Amino acid sequence: MTNKIQSIEKDFFQLARIALSGRPQDVQALLYRVIKKDKGQNSELSQMLSELLRKAPTRSSPLRKTAERAMPVDVDSRFQLLRIEEDPILNHEPVYAPATQLALDRIILERQNTDKLLEAGLEPTRTAIFTGPPGVGKTLAARWLARELGRPLLILDLSSVMSSFLGRTGTNLRHVLDYAKSMECVLLLDELDAIAKRRDDSSEIGELKRLVTVLIQQLDDWPSSGLLLAATNHADLLDPAIWRRFEASIEFTLPSIEGAKAFINNVLSGVLDDSRIWADILSAALADKSYSDIESDILAARRAAALNGGKIDEHLMHLVDKPGASKDEKINLAVLLVQHNLATQRKAHELTGISRDTIRSHIKKLEGRN
Repeated sequence: MTNKIQSIEKDFFQLARIALSGRPQDVQALLYRVIKKDKGQNSELSQMLSELLRKAPTRSSPLRKTAERAMPVDVDSRFQLLRIEEDPILNHEPVYAPATQLALDRIILERQNTDKLLEAGLEPTRTAIFTGPPGVGKTLAARWLARELGRPLLILDLSSVMSSFLGRTGTNLRHVLDYAKSMECVLLLDELDAIAKRRDDSSEIGELKRLVTVLIQQLDDWPSSGLLLAATNHADLLDPAIWRRFEASIEFTLPSIEGAKAFINNVLSGVLDDSRIWADILSAALADKSYSDIESDILAARRAAALNGGKIDEHLMHLVDKPGASKDEKINLAVLLVQHNLATQRKAHELTGISRDTIRSHIKKLEGRN
């Protein structure tokens, strides 16, 4: 009983300290922890606190509600540290591998069913880390989550908080995280490896190691009312202690042929009537490229068509020439071009180097199977 009273006194002191500092999000985070700890011991207290949290007012416009709070800026240059998208807009819908999409959907489901989690003494996922090579949709996923949750997206490029006076970088980071904690938002820490490198790396100076400690403390105290995401292209550089602080780790991969096909169809939909046909062709021609690189290639073809005239199809055709492609890949491309009536056998030969006899032979084989 004595231990229980001491625990209650400690929680009450923490609550008073946080409330006096004017940090409502941290108050909610503490109440979530009390509910979780009390579950099964004093169900009446848990139920009362859960009901209180459910009825707590939400911020319909978090940025406007916190407009009186100054936007965090670099202490030296006075440049703003955050890029803010109050109503995130996507140019096209993202396409991810099934496992990646399932993990993202789970975050949305938890946020839509917070009441059920509270009743079980649980909180929704507060933090998640996105890993994978450049251009595979990590930032786009953060924007998609913010849009689906109806929350503003705050993006911090961690390389931008690196002050010319390194000792002030920790101050920059704290200002940004405190600002984000004061509202219901999605915060993305981009290029996490810029500061969260392994603390046993002898090449790193003491200040960067202290930054890792600052970040760990912030992750531990992050309120469940907000969602903190981090993205890195170099997961192997991260301090192991950072990994343990993220509740979810989501891997983003280069698109599969089917994934690239769906993505290209999204990008060209509304631009070309035969977007599905071109999705078949380009998903084969641009295999092994990231989503970002695929989109850049298609946009370059569209710009060329706008500037030089001619149909977009003519400029997309230049993307079919795939340097380093295997013979089987070139045969597949040549056959697709002819089957979809995008090129004659002669033109397909000029583009891929595959002889017309070989093209005809493979088309006959395919027709025989059908």
